[in-house]
Amino acid sequence: MNYVFAFALGIGFTAGLRCLTPPAVVAWAAHLGWLNLSNSPLAFMGSTIAVVIFSLLAVFELFVDLQPSTPTRTALVPLGARILMGGLCGACLCAATHQSLIVGAILGAVAGIIGAFAGYEIRRKLVTALNIKDIFIALLEDGVTIGLALFFTTR
Repeated sequence: MNYVFAFALGIGFTAGLRCLTPPAVVAWAAHLGWLNLSNSPLAFMGSTIAVVIFSLLAVFELFVDLQPSTPTRTALVPLGARILMGGLCGACLCAATHQSLIVGAILGAVAGIIGAFAGYEIRRKLVTALNIKDIFIALLEDGVTIGLALFFTTR
């Protein structure tokens, strides 16, 4: 059975948690040859330029997320970025297995929405329930996002 569509959903969900970490992981995976995007319209994701840009943006996002002035991920612009990056990452996973890029993009985008709202609610409830500072849950969320993105791109 082909699990690529489930993985497209999964990588899209991770983009809902952190919008720039999954594209950085996908770019690294393509660059290292874990994902073969060479004969697809998404081949640019494996370029050194894409790896550097997405990696720098992901590190910047991890820092910005810890700032109190950062808008919530469910606001229009951050949510739009999560939808876009979820779609990009879902399409990349499908392209690597010669499946429909459009289906992968749709699955990734929809899962990006789900991940954004689920991640927001889970993070908020954990902070309240555990009575701890948000930064601790934010760092946990960073680790979960990186781990899940690696899982979905290395399969």
